[in-house]
Amino acid sequence: MEAGELRPRFKRVLIKLSGEAFMGRREYGIDPDTVNAIADELAEANRLGVQLAAVVGGGNIFRGVAASAKGMDRAAADYVGMLATVMNSLALQDALEKRGVYTRVQSAIEMQAVAEPYIRRRAIRHLEKGRVVIFAAGTGNPYFTTDTSAALRALEIGAEAILKATMVDGVYDSDPLKNPDAVMYESLDYIEVLQQGLKVMDATAISLCMDNDLPIVVFNMTVPGNIIKVLCGERIGTIVSSGKEEGR
Repeated sequence: MEAGELRPRFKRVLIKLSGEAFMGRREYGIDPDTVNAIADELAEANRLGVQLAAVVGGGNIFRGVAASAKGMDRAAADYVGMLATVMNSLALQDALEKRGVYTRVQSAIEMQAVAEPYIRRRAIRHLEKGRVVIFAAGTGNPYFTTDTSAALRALEIGAEAILKATMVDGVYDSDPLKNPDAVMYESLDYIEVLQQGLKVMDATAISLCMDNDLPIVVFNMTVPGNIIKVLCGERIGTIVSSGKEEGR
C-alpha cells in the first residue's frame, strides 16, 4: 500500500529507543548511518499523521549504573548518563530535520542553548502541530532510568501506547541471542512481566504502565518498516497490557 492509504491505529505514541541502537556496528558512540535509518522510519510515521514523541537512552555513550558499580558516586554517574541522552537526542533531531520533520528536544535538565526545558503543555502543543518531540535527560533525577522516563512522559502527554524498539523480535522467556530455543511471547500481562522478571522495561516503568493501563509494544526496530506496521495495528512483536487489548 502507498503511505497515504495506510491507516494508523494510534493517534499519539511514545517510542523508546535504546542508546545502544545508535551504535550500529560500533563498540560505542553514534553511528550516523544507523541514526539516519532510524530517522527515515520516524519521518515516515510522522507523514502518516501520527503524533510522535521519543525517549532515547544514553548507553552507547555512558551508563550510570555501570560507572557506579566501578566506584563512581551513583548520583553523579546518573547525571552524566542524562547528558549522554541529550547528545543522542540532538543527533536524532538533526537527522529528522534533514528529512523535513520539525522536531523539538525538551530536556529535563535546563540547557537553553541546545534544548527547550521540559514543559508538558508545550510538548503537547508541539505534537498537535505535527512536530516530533524528543524528551531528553530522563526525569532530571538520579536513580531513575530512561525506561521510567519513557513511561512517565507517555502518561503526561496522553500517549496511547509505548513502542519499545529493541534489537530482537519481542519479549522472550530467555535471551534469544544466547539461547536458540528461546520462546517469544505474543502477549503478556504486566503482572507476568514483573513476576517472571522479564526484561521489557524496569519494574518502576512497568508498574506505572500497569497502574494507568498503558500498553507497551515491544518490537524489532532493525527490520525496515516495523514501526509503520506497529502503528497500523499489525500484530508483530509482543504486547504487554492488562489483558483487555483487542485480539488477546
